[in-house]
Amino acid sequence: MALIGIQLVVSLLAASIMQKMAPHYSFARWLLCNGSLFRFKHPSEGELCALAGKQMPKQTRRDRRQNGESKPLTVPKDIDLHLEKAPVNTIDALVLRFFLEYQWLIDFAVYAAGVFLFTECYYSYVDASKEVNIGAIWCVLTVLFSLKTLHTLMSHYFSSEEGGERSVCLAFGFLSLLVAMLVLVVKEDYLEFGLESGFSNLFDNLEVFARHQGYAEWSIPVTKLTVKLGLAGICSYIGALLAFPGLRLAQTHLDAVQINSGRPHIQLLLHVSFLSPVIVLILWVKPIARDFLANAPLGKTTVTLVASETFDSMRLWIIVVLCVLRLAMTRYHMQAYLNLAQKWVEQMKKEAGRIAAIDIQRKVTRIFCYLTVITLQYLVPVFLILFSTLALKALGDFSWQSGAEQTPGVTPALLIPTAAPVLPGGLDEDEEGMDDMDEDIQATVARLSEAFTALRSVLTPLFFRGFFAFLTWWVAACQVISSLFGIYFHQYLMQT
Repeated sequence: MALIGIQLVVSLLAASIMQKMAPHYSFARWLLCNGSLFRFKHPSEGELCALAGKQMPKQTRRDRRQNGESKPLTVPKDIDLHLEKAPVNTIDALVLRFFLEYQWLIDFAVYAAGVFLFTECYYSYVDASKEVNIGAIWCVLTVLFSLKTLHTLMSHYFSSEEGGERSVCLAFGFLSLLVAMLVLVVKEDYLEFGLESGFSNLFDNLEVFARHQGYAEWSIPVTKLTVKLGLAGICSYIGALLAFPGLRLAQTHLDAVQINSGRPHIQLLLHVSFLSPVIVLILWVKPIARDFLANAPLGKTTVTLVASETFDSMRLWIIVVLCVLRLAMTRYHMQAYLNLAQKWVEQMKKEAGRIAAIDIQRKVTRIFCYLTVITLQYLVPVFLILFSTLALKALGDFSWQSGAEQTPGVTPALLIPTAAPVLPGGLDEDEEGMDDMDEDIQATVARLSEAFTALRSVLTPLFFRGFFAFLTWWVAACQVISSLFGIYFHQYLMQT
């Protein structure tokens, strides 16, 4: 197995470029600070006093606080307040909550996509079946880092004094656990993940590997029921992570559709983008997707619309296109979120009474401060689906071309590479030192090759097909559950 090759060179080059270019150019900064997004500035106390028809007090807020005057400046709620717009720039973005986490994850996902595209082109021209697919490793790392980012955001909700966010996460976690246990008992005739054959292949390969290592009496100490219970627990955790992203997506979708009421083509794209997880769910329902396209009823006969061999490639393309569409709709959703400041002001004008000026300023400022959090909640679920699909393609031995994929192997041969022997001979001290270094490098490469060969003998494409297919489907299912509940909450419960 070739470990030190062009793939590793390109991977190290991409990591170096990402580190060097981050302070100068960042795709994450460009996404927010390209001039297309507008934030709302909070009004000053002088502006609020002028709108309220009263004279600005000579003492500033700090002077009143130092003199022991705790009474805040208040204004009527029905003042004619209009917030001033300003484009989001880099200086504004640097003070946002979780901005560093946002910038690093978005940039890493962009470079991971670039490395994956390179490996796909490389594999299309070179027979690199014995090499490690570096692009697949970058995709898996992006999935793991995305889950870690969602965990950081959820821990922020758990650390808050108010218990409402914590209760929502726990409720969606328990609901996801129930749904996952129901899904895992559905037969493969209805949901064609391939989990059963994948885990059976994994257990068989582990036993073969153990016998090759000298453990003749070793057997798997767990059962399929234990594995499914553990997988259901992971699904529950992912469901809790995706609770607030789905709720926020529902709110920004409704606001974005309302804002673009005069642009029907944008509204159509927004609706398709919102319903894209539903399409992903249907793609793995065998009677609706594969069986229907392979044997479409036409009167008393059946017509093959899409051959079963080409359906897997078509499914990959559909998911990638839907993810690209959701990424293209990012700006509309983020602007809809920023418009919540003006929306809140319009709602405040309809209420009676007075409000503290500091409360108006805090509300408007808080909406902008959480812009990167909302952006992460929108983009991370898209990354989970997209890079899980890319990992499914690379590790599951699928192909982008129709009918070109091959049936994955069940149990590959365990071929342990050995280091090349070094021929003895009369050498001086410098040459001996260089030869010793070469021997160490060769021994290290041989050990890494042996480890990767053993890993590939256990984790076969058949296992990866089942695991990443289920992961992609489950992330889409969690988004459907949380976003539809969010639509119901914002459309009906908030209006009652």
